[in-house]
Amino acid sequence: MKGIKRKALYLLSVICLFVLAACGGNIDSDNAANGSNESDSEQKTIEFMHLWPEGSSKQHYEIVNGIIDEFESENPDVTVDVEILGNEQYKEKLKVLSTSNELPDVGMAWPAGFLEPYVSGDKFAELDDLLDGPLNDSFVAGTAEAYEIDGATYSLPLELNITPIYYNQRIFDENGIEVPTTFEELKGAIQTLIDQGITPIALGNKDRWTGSMWYMYLADRIGGPEVLNSAIDRSGSFGDEALVQAAEEVKELVDMGAFINGFNGLGNDEAKGYFINEQAAMYLMATWDLPEWTTNEDNPQELRDAVEYMKFPTVEGGEGDTNSYVGGPGVGLFVAENSDVKDEAKDFVAFFVEKWGEKSVTDAGVIPATKVDTDGIELPQMYIDILNDLNEASNLTLYADVQMSPGVAEVHLDMIQALFGGVVTPEEFTQQQEEALAAEE
Repeated sequence: MKGIKRKALYLLSVICLFVLAACGGNIDSDNAANGSNESDSEQKTIEFMHLWPEGSSKQHYEIVNGIIDEFESENPDVTVDVEILGNEQYKEKLKVLSTSNELPDVGMAWPAGFLEPYVSGDKFAELDDLLDGPLNDSFVAGTAEAYEIDGATYSLPLELNITPIYYNQRIFDENGIEVPTTFEELKGAIQTLIDQGITPIALGNKDRWTGSMWYMYLADRIGGPEVLNSAIDRSGSFGDEALVQAAEEVKELVDMGAFINGFNGLGNDEAKGYFINEQAAMYLMATWDLPEWTTNEDNPQELRDAVEYMKFPTVEGGEGDTNSYVGGPGVGLFVAENSDVKDEAKDFVAFFVEKWGEKSVTDAGVIPATKVDTDGIELPQMYIDILNDLNEASNLTLYADVQMSPGVAEVHLDMIQALFGGVVTPEEFTQQQEEALAAEE
């Protein structure tokens, strides 16, 4: 009897071992399956480097953090790891990282010449799929194109500046001047102001790029939006008749006394002071100055109430229109070509660009590169008007010196100052720039 019991217990123990082995096998299989699932949903990290520290760019910094929080909330399997540097430190570190193929997954870049070495070295990924997809028709005309090289887009812009003519409505009213819409009307307004002993235009051309904007607009209005770009990219020539005529029009403005006395020796801030003190009636400058005429309480409310803006007038018989602007995007976002999380990085860039467009103008007074729906936005009216104009923009011509190589840009800027100073003729002005550009071909 005892032997039978022992045999029964032995059989039972063997059965239990088989059951446990079977269970163990199932547990191991389940663990393997769970392990596989955990691997599939493994947390991914996007390294993001930007140049808006809290100390010097508090509003930008806070917007960036808010966008990152939103993105991580909507993408719980992705973490954004941020590094922040000041402007010059950022540029230097980007160079160093690119030489060792250790660029961040997402970073900031500038258009035109800044992009070229990174693109030629295959450091930045193409982003045209975002322009054709989630960001289709999101950008103001001409902004994304500034980040295009050989037909492909390598960064997407965040900020934008265009250059209107600010004018003092009170001075205009007191002198019976209507806001000019043609260049002939502008010259008529200038002559009226001169006759009344009033300085027509504040210009600080010691900085040279300030005068370049006057020339660029005249080139655009006379020859259309491509004539200057074509001369620079060598599909055209600086000897183009429209570019010579634009220089002749600059000379006429100088000869008639349109600009403040001593303009070639004045810095831009000095010249702006004359406009702020209502000692000049007009001032052509980019929209980074919008806060001066809207929210800057250092400027008298009486002045801020008087300042309006106009689009640069058309030239009779010219090919340009008033919805074509001189300006340029600020920084844009790139994705590293060798990123291990390229898809997630592109998703982040598309998300960031969209959210920046929604937040930057209201939270930081920054004009975004994307179109803005102004319905329901609480902003000074000048911002609303500029944003609405941008939604109808037909073209944006990037600042000439930004388009050019450093050496040619210096020639261009020197020639601008010489033209305004009467040192060179319009023909010499265009010829020297054509020679500088041709020498680089």
